[in-house]
Amino acid sequence: MDKVDKDLKVDATRNGFGKGLLELGRTNKRVVTLSADLTDSTRAGWFKKEFPERFFSFGVAEQDMISSAAGFALSGKIPFACTFGVFAAGRAWDQVRVSVDYMNLNVKIVGTHGGISVGEDGHTHQALEEITLMRVLPNMTVIVPCDSIEAKKAAIKSAEWNGPVYMRLGRSNSPMITKEDDEFQIGKGVVVGKGEDLTIVACGQMVYEALKARAILAEEKISARVINLHTLKPVDEKILIKAANETGAIITVEEHSVYGGLGGVVSEVVSQNSPVPVKIMGMSCCGQSGTPEELFSCFNLLAKDVAKCAKAILKKKKKR
Repeated sequence: MDKVDKDLKVDATRNGFGKGLLELGRTNKRVVTLSADLTDSTRAGWFKKEFPERFFSFGVAEQDMISSAAGFALSGKIPFACTFGVFAAGRAWDQVRVSVDYMNLNVKIVGTHGGISVGEDGHTHQALEEITLMRVLPNMTVIVPCDSIEAKKAAIKSAEWNGPVYMRLGRSNSPMITKEDDEFQIGKGVVVGKGEDLTIVACGQMVYEALKARAILAEEKISARVINLHTLKPVDEKILIKAANETGAIITVEEHSVYGGLGGVVSEVVSQNSPVPVKIMGMSCCGQSGTPEELFSCFNLLAKDVAKCAKAILKKKKKR
C-alpha cells in the first residue's frame, strides 16, 4: 500500500472481531464466549444469538468472568472473555495476572472501546493504559488490529495461538485499509508504506493517520516508511531494527498512554539493537469527553501532527 484511498469503506474493529468470533463458533466447537454485561457493545451478542449454549453472561463481574475463563481453559475449551478494555485490565487485572497469565492458560481476553476514539464516554471508559498493563505479563500476547478486516483475522488466529491473548478493539468506525487476502501473522509487523527518510510505526486506528501523514510528507519530498505493528507482543524485532538501520529515525503513534505502550515497545527494541532518534506520540494525561475527531485534534494525533513531528525528528537525525 503506497497511497491513501479516500474512498475506503469504514467499519469498527469490534465488528470485525464479532464476525471472526461467529466464524470460529461455526468451525471450532471448543470456542466459548463469556461476557461481563456488555454483550452487545463487544459484539459478543452475535455469537450468543447463534450459539446460546456456548455463551455465558456474568453481569457486572469482570473478576468472576476472567476466573471462569481460566476454568474453561483448564477444561479444554477456548474461552473468549469480552468486556471494555478498561475493565479487563483494570478491575480484573489480578485475575488476569494470577489465574490466567501465571498458569499460561489458553484464554483470549477481548477489550473493546480502546483509546480516545471511544469519544463522549470520557476517561472512565477510555482504555489508555491497558496495553502497558497487559504486555508486562510474561505469557501474554497483545494484538491491536488496524481495521475491521484485520480484527476478524486476529480473532481467528488467536484461537489457533496457544496461550493467553489480549486483543484491543475500537468502538468507532475507521477506514478499512487492509484487504481480505492480506496475510495476517501474529508477531509479524507489516510495511504498509515504503520510505527511506524516517519510519512511522503505528497500531490500531493510528495506522491510517500514519498513512495520511506519509502522503503529506511526500508532497514535501520526504519519504516516510509506515509500519503496521499490529502485534505488540511478541514484537517483530527484525522489522524495527531494519527500519532503524535503513531510515535512521522513528516516530511511534498510538491512542494510548506514552508510558509503556507501543512507544515503549519500539524504544526497548531500538535502543538495545540500533539506537536512533525516537519520538513517541500518544497521551501523557487523562482522557476527556468529546467526539473522536475533537479528541484526536485535542491530543495532537491527527495526520498533520504526525507530519509535523516527522519534520522535527529529521532535524535531530541530521545533527547526529
